[in-house]
Amino acid sequence: MSDNDKKWACEYCTYENYPSAIKCTMCRGPRPFENIYRLHEDRDDRCSPVGAGASLDLKKLKDKCQCENCSNYLNCSSCINSLSPPPLANNLHEHIQPLRITQNSDLAQSLSRNSSPSSTVINLENSKRTSQGKWICQMCTYENWPKSTKCAMCGTSNSQRSQACSLIIPSPERNKNNDDMNQDETSQNNFEKEHKLRNLRRNADWNWLNACMGVIDGDPIPVENYLSSGGDPARTLTASECALLNRNSAFDVGHTLVHLAIRFQREDLLAVLLSQIEGSGSGIKRVPSYVAPDLAADIRRHFATTFRQRKGSFPCHYVTEFPTFTLPAEIDNLPHSIKEQLMIELLDKDAQEELEAGDAAVINWAIGDGVCRLHTLWNRSAGDCLLDSVMQATWGVFDRDNALRRALAETLVHAGHCFYPRWKEYESSHASFLQYSLEEAQWEEDWSTLVALAAQPGSSLEQLHIFALAHILRRPILVYGVKIVKSFRGEALGPARFEGVYLPLLWDQSFCSRCPIALGYTRGHFSALVPIEPSPNIRPRASLLPLVDRDRKPLPIHFLMESELGMEEVILRQWMDVSETENGILVAQQPLHKRPLLVAQMCEEWLNHYRRIIQMTSAPFTRPIPKQDYSSEGDTDCE
Repeated sequence: MSDNDKKWACEYCTYENYPSAIKCTMCRGPRPFENIYRLHEDRDDRCSPVGAGASLDLKKLKDKCQCENCSNYLNCSSCINSLSPPPLANNLHEHIQPLRITQNSDLAQSLSRNSSPSSTVINLENSKRTSQGKWICQMCTYENWPKSTKCAMCGTSNSQRSQACSLIIPSPERNKNNDDMNQDETSQNNFEKEHKLRNLRRNADWNWLNACMGVIDGDPIPVENYLSSGGDPARTLTASECALLNRNSAFDVGHTLVHLAIRFQREDLLAVLLSQIEGSGSGIKRVPSYVAPDLAADIRRHFATTFRQRKGSFPCHYVTEFPTFTLPAEIDNLPHSIKEQLMIELLDKDAQEELEAGDAAVINWAIGDGVCRLHTLWNRSAGDCLLDSVMQATWGVFDRDNALRRALAETLVHAGHCFYPRWKEYESSHASFLQYSLEEAQWEEDWSTLVALAAQPGSSLEQLHIFALAHILRRPILVYGVKIVKSFRGEALGPARFEGVYLPLLWDQSFCSRCPIALGYTRGHFSALVPIEPSPNIRPRASLLPLVDRDRKPLPIHFLMESELGMEEVILRQWMDVSETENGILVAQQPLHKRPLLVAQMCEEWLNHYRRIIQMTSAPFTRPIPKQDYSSEGDTDCE
């Protein structure tokens, strides 16, 4: 075997490898840099391991001898000690150490000047960097960067990180071997984790977990299934259940369904859960728009197409249709138990009782005089309750798309110069009655605040917004509400000014409808007041809405100018069909027309739910009532 074909020794394990090998067969270490250890063909004239390719001549050795009387430099002990000949090529690895070149050394500078590193060295360096692979979190299996001490997703510390690894500088391939061992351990830990997760999934209460996911997604069906099966609404999430749900940003240990409903602003589900916790019976609500979400979405889309904006000096938005929502007459034909269940799931029992409370009743106090009974529909408890109640009183759905709120905000912006004088004069009269006054800058600041509230979804609205809604709907709005706002302890907080009549006074009378809608107000919350549709053989087909309170005092008309005061009854007759009952009660007629097709289909599908219950309970062999799936792909809010 020639000199060129001789084996080379590994600088890490000293194993002698074949010349064709570029890595050590034993430890996989890289082959030494040949340019540094390249030897001259002459056996006696070899390159010094630290000379970087510089040749050593015998004459130069003689000239460099330190002995004064030296005639044979080869036998001189001083010369031999100071200038020892280089080792042979076959045992070079026994005499040298791996060359460490620093950035500031002369050798590194000479190498950078004379020669550039080969592509093989660059590839080895890149492989060294990439060999340090990512580590997998034991909790969430997320792959983190090697320098991360904690998981970027769940915050779990890196249990595989060893402090000894930062103190020892291993060879590149040894580091790679360590990474392979860590990956083997990680795969083993992942296997154990998957085994634990399978056991957890097998023993988990999926009704409970699906209810938690339903609150996050806004789907009431899993929540209803959990509650109807006897589930505890106050149950808390455990660590294992949070691991199964695998959404650390949404679920925390100790959270209940109420926490999740508050965190993700699910007001409709929150009302259901709170009613269950308070022990007030079934808290499941099935308004028509919940039972038929697809049709409800179609109704909202159709309603959005009915908006127009008036050109000219009063650029107010307005609608082109005037529907009035009423409960179907078929409700009276249902069995008593089913009808009672329907009313519980449809109405707001607390608001109904407060509006009908004894001597302070504001609705249904004159039913015997031909006045129709009004029912308080359940409504969401967010700041959009005014807009939702208006939509329920007209179309029977909620304003989930904020179409009515956008029209309200744009109306106050574009036509604010028309509303501002009436609002300022109306508020000034109340201020003078309370013996205080405001400067113009304060009036403008209050006006800007009211305009800004109209554009913020979830913000509570004021009297001005009801007045503007009367112009958008082009019809009167009657508000029956409590006169004193009370706290949850029953303490009086102050007078409530919402009760009264709101007329579209800025429109021409011929441009508006004479059919009013009715709303109820209790403790900062609005609800739609609707009657049950009378039988087809009853004439006239209209419900009567009182224009006076229980003490026969006329309801106030809001935002009248000073010149219009004292003409309240005349103004009411100009904008509505006003009459008197046999007992002299002043009432407004609410004509009941045929429902729009989409609204009629929604009500029919809602009634079919209770008809199916009747069929199931009246069968010869009673079967369990299946839970209806009211989910809708087109309505992500699951209305």
